[in-house]
Amino acid sequence: MLAGAAVIVGLAAGAGVWVFKRLIDLVHSGAFNSAGGILSLAGAWTVFLVPVLGGIVVGLILHFFVGEERHHGVAGIMEAVALAGGRLRYRRMPAKAIAAAISIGAGASVGPEDPSVQIGASLGSMVGQVARLSDDRVRTLVAAGAAGGIAAAFNAPIAGVFFALEVVLGELSAGSLGVVTLAAVISAVFTQAVSGPQPAFQVAPYAFNGFIELPFYLGLGLIAGPVAAAYIYLLDASGRVFHSLRLPRWVKPAIAGLFVGAVGIFLPQLFGVGYETIGAVLGGERIALALVLLLLAGKLILTPVSIGGGFPGGVFAPSLFIGAMVGEAFGQMMAPGFPQLHLTPAAFAMVGMAAVLAGAVHTPLTAIILLFEMTNDYRIILPVMLAVVVSLVISRRLMHDSVYTLALARKGVRLERGRDVELLEGIRVDEVMERNHDTLRESETLAEASAWLLQTRHHGAPVMDAANHLVGILTLQDLEHAQNQDAETQPDLAVGDVCTREVLTAYPDESIGAALRRMSTRDIGRLPVVSRDDPRQLLGVLRRTDMVRAYDVALTRRAESRHRTHQIRLGAYSGAQIEEVRVQPHAPCADKRVSEVNWPRDCVIASIRRGGTIIVPHGGTVIKPGDVLVVVTSVGGTRQKLIELSRPA
Repeated sequence: MLAGAAVIVGLAAGAGVWVFKRLIDLVHSGAFNSAGGILSLAGAWTVFLVPVLGGIVVGLILHFFVGEERHHGVAGIMEAVALAGGRLRYRRMPAKAIAAAISIGAGASVGPEDPSVQIGASLGSMVGQVARLSDDRVRTLVAAGAAGGIAAAFNAPIAGVFFALEVVLGELSAGSLGVVTLAAVISAVFTQAVSGPQPAFQVAPYAFNGFIELPFYLGLGLIAGPVAAAYIYLLDASGRVFHSLRLPRWVKPAIAGLFVGAVGIFLPQLFGVGYETIGAVLGGERIALALVLLLLAGKLILTPVSIGGGFPGGVFAPSLFIGAMVGEAFGQMMAPGFPQLHLTPAAFAMVGMAAVLAGAVHTPLTAIILLFEMTNDYRIILPVMLAVVVSLVISRRLMHDSVYTLALARKGVRLERGRDVELLEGIRVDEVMERNHDTLRESETLAEASAWLLQTRHHGAPVMDAANHLVGILTLQDLEHAQNQDAETQPDLAVGDVCTREVLTAYPDESIGAALRRMSTRDIGRLPVVSRDDPRQLLGVLRRTDMVRAYDVALTRRAESRHRTHQIRLGAYSGAQIEEVRVQPHAPCADKRVSEVNWPRDCVIASIRRGGTIIVPHGGTVIKPGDVLVVVTSVGGTRQKLIELSRPA
């Protein structure tokens, strides 16, 4: 039965994405050729109005036909798969697809792959829900639909499979692999039947001179990693800025369109997806270095503005554009210095695409396979693998979360292997470590150290040198060992003579679970917390008592997570809309009973989160400043009314 459902989902995903692409072409032609031609009569500068008008139309569609969503795009799919059994609100998909087509066609700097994935995933969820399948099977069909969406969007079925496994499911299992692969193959067969089997891009002839060129691609990876991290940061920052604007939702895409249009007057290559520019770069067309850098900076800014402003679309294709510009610029700067190697900028552009994509989305296998399928070129696979790994490591070091998981993390959802993380894995060391810690100097005598430990009742302390660098740790066991070894000279010994210098340490950004496992291997009661950049720089101390506090924090977060899961599943199963608002001081509803507040029509206060406590309210429950209200409603557009009640007038 599941195989038959996979065939249906794959075929429907391929057809749905094909229609979506035709709709983009239709909107683009109407916006820039028909409407744009009329506007150009008043001057070429009027082209900036196209994204603005598109933003207004998109905003109205989202406001009246889609409503508020917890997460947009792939992040919403990941949350539904992890917490709601893969149940998506598939009835909203037609309106969202139309809005996305208008966004891209009107020039917003977004990609078609997120909507394509949503089309496929929604179809998979619909088939699973209509057939009344179990949660696990619905999840599998959602992943199959996502794979079909990527396969149809890029004519890349293998990359679609890896995307579904790396991003949507988060793990590889024998039961899901066959279903996901089958859907991707069927979707790709349909796409190739109607659009042809040719790869998305044609790459100019180039020569790879073997290992002598690998240092150049290593350098490209070193550059691509920070660029990908900056891309993630800007996407998050832009979203928070637009979210803070107290404006109607339908206005925000128009504001974003104004930015896009203003830049597009001077750099029309930044309108829409930008595949034509990528194709020109990979095809060997020479573009001035200054223009390449401008396009890189422009895309790096306009995509976050477009996404943050509310234009529905993807971050996947823009990362390919950014990567191509990074590689092209790097190749143009390197080639003149090494003429004997005949370096080709187009080859670096191709590798840069995969490197930035992997750093932004944290999907190395998908990036490598996608590049191969989009170019049908295997010769440069070793440089691609090297640059991808280097970029991914650096990007993760700078930004722990990807473009998809960062939005989830800000809502308190941490996913590993497609599921919410274990209890202590979601707590970082720097959240519970003791920062105001006591230390000993290595020059102090054992008598002084023993007296100090007795007075403070500590069982040990880090040992520092004259430069305030960590050199070891002194414990009661070290003192006892020194006394047993040489009782006569023991008063003359210094702390540095007997302290343990091979110290197990913890890092502030690692999980409590990892630190606890390290403490258990040696049965020790404390870990010095040091900087990753300088292991001698002491930042704090993690003790067993801190572990108890971490467990309390983890239990509180687990209760909040379960509460959040129930909200998501309620919305998925019932079709109701779930809203969360935080009550601010002096808000109209603050310090009032639930029954005394004039709530919007058809609203039910499902719960109140007060600190780490979840309250099921009744009419007499008093709402306090700082409370987070979880509201269930069947009426669209109520969020603005709830915000007005929860914020000061």
